[in-house]
Amino acid sequence: MADLNNMSVEVLTRVGQAKAKALTVVDIRTVLDLLTYYPRRYIDRTNQASICELLDGVEAMVLARVNSVFAKKLRGNRTMVAVGVGDDTGNLKLVFFNQPWRERQLRQGQEVVIFGKLDRYRGQSQMTNPIVDLIGDETGRIVPVYPQSGKAGIQTHEIRRWVDEALRRSQQRGISDPLPRSLCVQNDLLGRHEAIDAIHRPDSMDICYAARNRLVFDELLRLQLKLIMRKRAAEQVAVGICHETKGVLLDRFVQSLGFPLTGAQRRVIDEVADDMARPVPMHRLLQGDVGAGKTVVAVTALLIAVQGGHQGALMAPTEVLANQHFLGVQQLLKGLQVPSAQTLSGEVDLQVALLTNQITAAERVQVQQAIRSGNIHIVIGTHALIQADVEFASLGAVVVDEQHRFGVEQRAALRAKGSSNNVPDVLVMTATPIPRTAAMTVFGDLDISTLDEVPPGRAPIVTRWARTAIEEAGVWEQLRGEVAQGRQAYVVCPIIEESEISNARSVIETYESLRSGQLEGLRVGLLHGRLTSPEKDTMMGLFRSGDLDVLVATTVIEVGVDVPNATMMVIVDADRFGVAQLHQLRGRVGRSDQASVCCMLAADAVGVAADRLRAVVSSTDGFELAEADLELRGEGTILGERQKGSSDLKLASLRRDRDWVIRARHAAVALLDEDPGLVSHQELREEVDLLLMEDDADYLLKN
Repeated sequence: MADLNNMSVEVLTRVGQAKAKALTVVDIRTVLDLLTYYPRRYIDRTNQASICELLDGVEAMVLARVNSVFAKKLRGNRTMVAVGVGDDTGNLKLVFFNQPWRERQLRQGQEVVIFGKLDRYRGQSQMTNPIVDLIGDETGRIVPVYPQSGKAGIQTHEIRRWVDEALRRSQQRGISDPLPRSLCVQNDLLGRHEAIDAIHRPDSMDICYAARNRLVFDELLRLQLKLIMRKRAAEQVAVGICHETKGVLLDRFVQSLGFPLTGAQRRVIDEVADDMARPVPMHRLLQGDVGAGKTVVAVTALLIAVQGGHQGALMAPTEVLANQHFLGVQQLLKGLQVPSAQTLSGEVDLQVALLTNQITAAERVQVQQAIRSGNIHIVIGTHALIQADVEFASLGAVVVDEQHRFGVEQRAALRAKGSSNNVPDVLVMTATPIPRTAAMTVFGDLDISTLDEVPPGRAPIVTRWARTAIEEAGVWEQLRGEVAQGRQAYVVCPIIEESEISNARSVIETYESLRSGQLEGLRVGLLHGRLTSPEKDTMMGLFRSGDLDVLVATTVIEVGVDVPNATMMVIVDADRFGVAQLHQLRGRVGRSDQASVCCMLAADAVGVAADRLRAVVSSTDGFELAEADLELRGEGTILGERQKGSSDLKLASLRRDRDWVIRARHAAVALLDEDPGLVSHQELREEVDLLLMEDDADYLLKN
């Protein structure tokens, strides 16, 4: 791989400076880049669709020959390119709007692969703005189709020709295989050279699938090796605090709760305590469904630090959530005392402080002095915690809530607030359940704890999808009924103001409409992201105290807001939200023993949007919904979109390759247990360093 990476694509025939420059547009600079530029699909010529077999309204792929190309200027500086194509069974018209370059790309006599939805215009079959791949005059049973770029001007048949040449000229030396033979046998994997050859030039779809399995395993193994090596290296150099995990403070806290811990909470608290007792800094992810009791576990971690004479910090992404945590933690720890040599009684009240940018300058100075002196035991705040003028007497434990909203640098900055001798333990939390394979891939260098039980006494939430005007009217009547019984409700909208590019109902429009219409006479409040922090706090305070019946809001209330008296959630234009968001919003109710309901308003939902709503109606299990979400949207939005540099995940899919993620994890652990520095697997180590840049793991963690 290193040899191939050192060879410019210009070593290949007919790749001059102009073509080499064009190839950089699709990130191909070396022969290695070319050989790992995999086909996005294949045309099986033994089983290809014909134009006569295409069905109206159905997406399909067809192989055809270009018969004619016609370009036309339309009003408003718009363009249209009409292309006639055909095969032995019939003809088809392709229409491209505002893609004038299609006239230059498509030439009479070319063979093309077309992917699109068939429709009819004035009785003629056509496709509008389909995907078109130029495959040239290719022969063979299975024809690979590569990702193409109109901007680059690179065509599938050119890539195929260059790949053929690279493989032919590699034949004598061969492409070496860094995996131990036993690992290949154990996982029924092809050899490396055979796999690369077969994915580009398959004789059958079966060998193509086998090749993909091998290359997917390689990608995932390299990633897991990187993450595990990074984790173990950090453990070797970082000096943690050996906390005393059995103490009177913890016992007092558990006894003061007034409710029993769930089995899952006890298990996770034990996992956290075991970590904190070790001399290696904890780096653990705590994931749990809405209402699973993550806050209690987080407070336990902070108290373990406090009872040993250290401090704890909890960082939240928004001021609303920081305030919510502050109020909740204050209530949980009310009356709790900690050991102190400064008083005759030997104890002082446990002090919890809030530090955000909205407090006054005088309050800020006072809180900072108390943190610096150690008089504040637990501080809760936003990113204000990591500013340069915040100093801790002895920071022993850090909890980061909704970790995906913070970058690696922000988490590291808070961790760096510890003393120069000791690194504080870090617990990162997420209320968005993560599918197992995604967690193993994205959080591969974190230990993972999962809360999979809901505390007793929580009433189940009934979820309904209102699809008609009559059903929606019934929702508002039901909401009035809830308020009449002394309950409260949320109404959530996807946008703040009306927009020309979206016909979604805005929160401001909905607030005005409801206040003078369906909810006239009720006490209705408005909350959205453009309000100032004091305005948000005032509105949440009014709702929390019961002075408001209904809170009309955007997703600013998505996470962490806890008002037990709120028993109804109405989500307007619910088809605009993802599965995870809908589940999080639903989790704002059902936080007491009162029966709760979530009503999703979406009259026009079709396709995947409708599938999302059906999934949320059918299950209240966040982990089950996370798996369904992965199926519906793929993993792209989990891993995010890379900005720059290489990424080794070119083939692997967390959705399709769950089994391979688990296999790769086990293989990586076994290899590193036997050979921690991969000294005996030098080529594999070099590949990991070559193909996974140092920031790749950070990139995955940020997303």
